[in-house]
Amino acid sequence: MKVQQQLTPLAAAIAIVATTATRTLAFAPSRDSTRTSRSSSHLLHAATPPSPKTTQNPINSPQADLTFTPPDPLNDFQITDPLCAQAASKMKRVMVPVSPSVSSTGYVGISYIHFAADENAKKQAQSDGDATLPLLLVHGFDSSALEFRRLGPQLSSRGIDVYCVDLLGWGYTQLDDVASFSAQAKIEALEGFWKTMGGYGEVVVGGASLGGAAVIEFAAKNLCRFSKEEGQLEGRDDENKTREGCVRGTVLLDAQGFVDGIGPMSFLPSPLARLGIQVLKSEPLRESANQMSYFDKEQFATEDALKVGRMHCLRDGWEEGMLSFMQSGGFRPKEKVGLVDVPSLVIWGRDDGILEKEFAQKFVDTMPDAQLQWIERCGHVPHLEQPELTAKYIAEFLRSEKLRPLETTSISNANYIMNNVMNGPWGAIGLGGVAVAAATGAAAAGTLMGGGM
Repeated sequence: MKVQQQLTPLAAAIAIVATTATRTLAFAPSRDSTRTSRSSSHLLHAATPPSPKTTQNPINSPQADLTFTPPDPLNDFQITDPLCAQAASKMKRVMVPVSPSVSSTGYVGISYIHFAADENAKKQAQSDGDATLPLLLVHGFDSSALEFRRLGPQLSSRGIDVYCVDLLGWGYTQLDDVASFSAQAKIEALEGFWKTMGGYGEVVVGGASLGGAAVIEFAAKNLCRFSKEEGQLEGRDDENKTREGCVRGTVLLDAQGFVDGIGPMSFLPSPLARLGIQVLKSEPLRESANQMSYFDKEQFATEDALKVGRMHCLRDGWEEGMLSFMQSGGFRPKEKVGLVDVPSLVIWGRDDGILEKEFAQKFVDTMPDAQLQWIERCGHVPHLEQPELTAKYIAEFLRSEKLRPLETTSISNANYIMNNVMNGPWGAIGLGGVAVAAATGAAAAGTLMGGGM
């Protein structure tokens, strides 16, 4: 963007932030406005090892964040969209492992919505030999899992298990007592989420807009690979092969993948950046992004959409989280796109007004195994504007021969437990460190809470 010379530095900074954000903001639902207080007792809870039962089954017994209250779009913001209310009522938050550079306790609360597969549809698919891998979906820039409020039910009705996850610092994730909300911290927390909720089992990951950049980085780091150990005999794959990584496929929804960083916003001094961040939550900017995101503006660019896309900005800690992300420089997926050699589905709205259409074909040209599906009369957010058709294409992709599940859930979980849990923070080696983290976290929390956070 060219900034007129007569603009003051402050006006120029805000103009840069506003323009960049408008072009990258995939307008969608977001987070709650009510601050959830977190005390030292919460941090002690977060650092307390789960019971043996939890340790033995990380999927069925994740450690819930007991301080979390789901957002209430209807009563708090008068949002009348019933799918938004239904999705919000399903939202939970779970404590996931991260490095001390992200949180001194070793854990952060990650919010998510699980659209569980319809049991009848799932049984029918299994009977027909069409069982699918679970789908992990990541929202766009400064959005939340509520972004998938229309797509999630469509996929679950087709017998597909869908986990819609908030990136750390956005959505309804923990905002206080977190040291970093950088792009890498977001990826790290996403990995922690799937290890906690999915046992690091085989999965297809999908991302919308900037969430696509996060998915590309996550996938490139966690590509699924099977290898036969020396001395093993021929036979069934799940008996004779060892798996590394978890990502079997990707779904990219009007995704950002060929632009690294977030542009000039990452270079602004903190005072100017904070003023620019205030612009991000303004009604004019959100309405501009709202209008740009849809083809059918009359039906979808509504007051409800504006409210849902803005309510997260009122959460305490949102500004600090955004500042941390901006100063980190953002995601850097450009050089990693070509490394993602698993089957990939690129879905693109024919009338996307935010990202250039050339990017859609560029994904296909760059990725070793990608296919492109256009959606007509659709803007930047096909999962919101054309959810039924988007779900149809995703379901067909997940049921393709290349994405057949290769492991049973029990085998996947057993491998994860043996390779990660026993040597991780819940294992014997990690328990001493957890105790230290608990005491340190409790003291830090007391200091911060006393300071008026």
